[in-house]
Amino acid sequence: MITALCPGSYDPVTNGHVDVIRRAASIFDRIVVGVIRDPLHKRTLFSVEERVAFLEGALGELDNVVVDVFSELVVDFARKHSAQTMVKGLRVISDFEWEFQMNHLNRLLAPEIETVYVMASPLFSFVSSSGVKEIASFGGKVDELVPKAVARRFAELYPDGRPGAPVSPQE
Repeated sequence: MITALCPGSYDPVTNGHVDVIRRAASIFDRIVVGVIRDPLHKRTLFSVEERVAFLEGALGELDNVVVDVFSELVVDFARKHSAQTMVKGLRVISDFEWEFQMNHLNRLLAPEIETVYVMASPLFSFVSSSGVKEIASFGGKVDELVPKAVARRFAELYPDGRPGAPVSPQE
């Protein structure tokens, strides 16, 4: 049985993430979606509990996918789940540059774990979590870019479509 790890911050999960994970689930026997608890390179908008719930809701019908949280080196987390492979999605050239560096570091730390890259579907190649957050914060429609639960949460966070706008008391 081949286990693959799909690590990320998923802040929030987008339909592009879901697409890559679904495609990986059709290739590998078991997928562990690893949600990094507190990424060092960015502050998250959503709590780790929300990010996990969004992923579980979007991927719930996939029997070979589990979601787990990690706060250690990604290769140590992969070993903990006996993952032989990490799956990463690629959208644009800048993704490749970042992943190229990470691949070399991860191979240095864990040469037994291979990384496989899945190209984003053209429909989602422009979608990023940071872009989605910015659109939603200004009241833009993100329903086609993220799972329904994420879109609903954005509507709760930004009812007036302004960053930092207070949430109305009935929420």
